[in-house]
Parts: sequence; structure tokens; C-alpha cells
Amino acid sequence: MVTAPALPPLTLYGSLRWEVVRRAMPAPPARVLEIGCGQGAVGVRLAAAGYDWTGVELDGTSAQVARQRLEHAGVPGQVVHGSVEGLMGADGFDVVCAFEVLEHIEDDRAALAAWVDRLRPGGLLLISTPAWQDRYGPMDRAVGHFRRYDPPSLGALLGDAGLVDVGQRLYGMPLGYVLEVVRNQIARHRLESDGASVTDRTARSGRLFQPSTPLAGLVTRAGTWPFRKLQRAFPRTGTGLVVWGRRPAAEL
Repeated sequence: MVTAPALPPLTLYGSLRWEVVRRAMPAPPARVLEIGCGQGAVGVRLAAAGYDWTGVELDGTSAQVARQRLEHAGVPGQVVHGSVEGLMGADGFDVVCAFEVLEHIEDDRAALAAWVDRLRPGGLLLISTPAWQDRYGPMDRAVGHFRRYDPPSLGALLGDAGLVDVGQRLYGMPLGYVLEVVRNQIARHRLESDGASVTDRTARSGRLFQPSTPLAGLVTRAGTWPFRKLQRAFPRTGTGLVVWGRRPAAEL
């Protein structure tokens, strides 16, 4: 009897997002680079599903947790502590993904160009960001976000980066709105004025609200089940945005 891998728990928001992301991924096997892989909750799932997964993470603490989770799950994969620029010779990926990363980068156009360079011709770029700039609030400031994205503007950025077949969908209706109110209250009272640098705020963003036990992860998964299904009926409404596009198969 084959034992299923021990998948790490997702946050409440992560559970809503994963429901969209997994449907946007091409079928395995595929060579996947995840930029800003955090503690590896998504990466372990991709590796367990049969993808050839490499994760890159700037925060050393999170990178170490991701390595431990891969080992605990008994699935192959690689976690690199550093930046994508440090992956010398690592290109030709079938998928480059970055979940809740682009909003932390001041020069988002340069970041997108660097990510597209890692794709093989015909490869898929898949990213998620917080949605709607007019919803920028205390939690965004507390975790080092430079901005949020309106769907048309982010789609245009992917087009400007040379991608084709650009698509997008919003997620998180209705639970995301409740979570956003709670998170903004927490940030307003505990995080927003703690004096942390932008770098420190960005590093802690991947560690906030993480379920601390497998039981907590199970409760999160069970509790979000109806909302993960309900959000499918509202692809144009939500607090989170998933966008994708392909590098042209033939480039001049």
C-alpha cells in the first residue's frame, strides 16, 4: 500500500488560492520554478503531484522550513535560498510561478522580464497578487506591499512583458472580504507601526497566519471547503487575483 505524502497545511487565503492555481497548472510532468516559495506549502503539493519543482526563497527561515517539508513528505524537489538571479544557467522551465510576490517588488516590470526569461518558448507564467489598488490597507503596508493590482493593469503588464494568451480570474468571494477585514484590524493594532523595515516586513509576510499543527491545517481545509466551491461562481469578484500568460512558442 502506497502512503500519501504528508502535505503541509495551507493558510485560509492559501487554501482559496490553491483551488484556482491547481486548475491553471498544466498536467505533470512539467519543470516548474516557484519564485518566493515561502515555507513550501504549494511547492510540496506540486512535487507530490509529479512536477519537477524548484523553489527560490529570499527568507532563510522560510527556505529551511520548505526543505524540511519536502523531506517530511518524501517527495523530490529543490529549495534555493536566494534570488532568481542567483540561479545560474537555470532556464527553460515549463512553468514559472510566483504567488503573492510581485506586489513586494518595487520594479515589477523588471521582475516580470526576469521571470519570463526563465521560461522555455511556449512556457507558462502563473502569478497571484492581492486585487484592487483601492483596497490597499494596513495589512498591505505591514507586509511590505508596494501596491495591489487591478485586473486590467496586471493583464496589461503581462502583455507588455511579451506574453500571449493572457488570462485571469479573481478569487475569494465571499470569505476573502471577511479575512481582509480581520487582517487589517490585526495589522492596525499589532504590526503596522512596529518599525520593521520593508525587507523585514516582506520576509515575515510568508510566515504570518501559518497553521502551526496538522490539525489546524485540517480544520482550515474543512472550514474553507464550501467557500472554495462557492468562489467558482464569482470569477470576476474577489480580493485575490490569479493571472497567467504564455511565452510565444516562436519568437523573432
